[in-house]
Amino acid sequence: MPTPILEIQHATIFQDQHMVLQDISLRLEKGSFTYLIGKTGSGKSSLMKTLYGEIPLKKGSGHIVGVNLVGLKEADIPFLRRKIGIVFQDFKATGWTDALKMEEKANEVLDKVGMKTKGFKYPHELSGGEQQRIAIARALLNDPELILADEPTGNLDPQTSAEVMKVLTEINQNGKTILMVTHDYALLLKFPFKTLKCEDSKIFEVVQKAL
Repeated sequence: MPTPILEIQHATIFQDQHMVLQDISLRLEKGSFTYLIGKTGSGKSSLMKTLYGEIPLKKGSGHIVGVNLVGLKEADIPFLRRKIGIVFQDFKATGWTDALKMEEKANEVLDKVGMKTKGFKYPHELSGGEQQRIAIARALLNDPELILADEPTGNLDPQTSAEVMKVLTEINQNGKTILMVTHDYALLLKFPFKTLKCEDSKIFEVVQKAL
């Protein structure tokens, strides 16, 4: 069996001493696309923060992109985040220093998300959908093994949300693994993938018909 890109076993996740998820296990295979749903406060964000090193994993075991989350040192977090693409509209850190290489790579990834001609626009001149595509392009800069997308369509209208989802599914079809937090159940029906739900301090898989 191939090594999963993400595996958590019997993990309990705390946010400021408050337990949000208890004894959870989760496995993502390379090249998969998985949704994470659940009500506000159900633990979705805390799980995502644990995966990119903002919240330490103190109980249970966890590996992500070959990195052990247990005992993760602060000095190792930038290395972890370079192996993961994180799609937040306010996420700017990529770890790139060579300006010329970055520009070349930026043009390449903008082309991937259908935005190559938009490179000369100022951010305030871009629509919400264009800004989110830029955020996705930025997440691809380091050629990550796994993309964590936290509500990437949260502020977008249905048509723009579908366009952003098409970009993400194309990236997934090209071999990238994606874990996406969403509350937009219409997208889940339009673009069906494996769906995990946070509820009552647990994570479990749900079938689409049960949504």
